[in-house]
Amino acid sequence: MDNLTIAAASGLRSRMESLDLLANNLANTATTGFKRDLEFYGTYSSADSDDPVNGGPSSTLPTIEKQWTDFSQGTIQVTGNPLDVALQGSGFLAVSGPQGALYTRAGNLKVLASGALATSDSYPVRSTTGDAIRIAPNKPIAILPDGTVEQSGQPVGQLSVVTFKSTDSLQKMGSTCFQNTDSKNVPTPATDVNVQQGKIEGSNVPVADAAMRLVGVMRQFEMLQKAIGLSSEMDTKSIQEVARVGA
Repeated sequence: MDNLTIAAASGLRSRMESLDLLANNLANTATTGFKRDLEFYGTYSSADSDDPVNGGPSSTLPTIEKQWTDFSQGTIQVTGNPLDVALQGSGFLAVSGPQGALYTRAGNLKVLASGALATSDSYPVRSTTGDAIRIAPNKPIAILPDGTVEQSGQPVGQLSVVTFKSTDSLQKMGSTCFQNTDSKNVPTPATDVNVQQGKIEGSNVPVADAAMRLVGVMRQFEMLQKAIGLSSEMDTKSIQEVARVGA
């Protein structure tokens, strides 16, 4: 396989990964608390490509070294639902997932049959003491800017809103939850977050920009496909010409 085909095939692979990321971002533009994923491009040099004459690698190939999540603030939307909360500022709601603590910006809460406040995925929201926050049915609640939940004028718990020194260790679990993969990156209470009742934070995906990037990547994909086709035609013509000279 010649260098042109190898480079084009590597480019196709990285563009396919980009298309997957962009398609997932666009599919979640209406998902509460969704954070978009972006790709970080780099070049890959194989040890097999070392040039013994000139020294060093003879070619480098484009690749996506990693994907990362953009944790920028999404648009705050007013819903009027007393169970909806939006976080203004950096921080996450701590919730109890199937295998431990998870963190989310999706504040469209609901009440479970047990009376516990939970996310739309039915993960109970943690209080500052680590317990679930339970409320009585059919009674209005008030959620204060510091996350304190009141019912009938009495506090029943305080939402655990935490932040991290670095978000690099936060790995997506589903569409809106994150798991901390570094035990040394301990969550700490967020001090610069304002909890707003009756509002939710929308996705931070800029639809127009994502759509334009999707079209651009698709065009790059088509060009790389043509490059592979051109390389194949050149190889075929070379073989045919060699055969004519030999005849």
